[in-house]
Amino acid sequence: MPSPGAAVGAVLLTPGAGSGGSHPALVAIEAALAPLPVERMDFPYRRAGRRAPDRAPKLVASVVEGAGALVASARVAPEQLVLGGRSMGGRICSMAVAEGLPAAGLVLVAYPLHPPGRPERLRVDHLAQLEVPCLFVSGTRDAFATPDELTDATTVIPAAVTHVWIDGGRHELKAAEEEVARAVSTWVAGL
Repeated sequence: MPSPGAAVGAVLLTPGAGSGGSHPALVAIEAALAPLPVERMDFPYRRAGRRAPDRAPKLVASVVEGAGALVASARVAPEQLVLGGRSMGGRICSMAVAEGLPAAGLVLVAYPLHPPGRPERLRVDHLAQLEVPCLFVSGTRDAFATPDELTDATTVIPAAVTHVWIDGGRHELKAAEEEVARAVSTWVAGL
């Protein structure tokens, strides 16, 4: 991996709704970013053994808490932290940043723009408040957002937006973990 930019001191990664911090894509991203400090966190409902996610405010609060803990343990400024994750986890990180959590950038893997088959239920209200660089890594066959839908929706983000498309990839991005990790490490190195 190229050496990370001076702007980045650590990375906090969060999982999608149905998985935990040990998801293969998050593990691959951590390995690709080494030796940069990376924390793969689980949300409170997963730590409690529940399958159903908590409501967004509780999830956002857990990201804020996790970010604070990582900033302290890595001894970096809050503005040097890259936040993100897979699907719901990335969306929750983006909501936390939109609400004022400092960050160097956002990594959004398989961003869930809308529920599958429900393109009218867009999850975009907070995107215009994202004032940090954003990386979106998505499959070209993701039922949660087509390339055109995601490209259109992210035009409201006032900061730099980078899209990386995994050809033929669905929402799970199975067997594309290394490709996702390379995209993330290259992008982080450029911050």
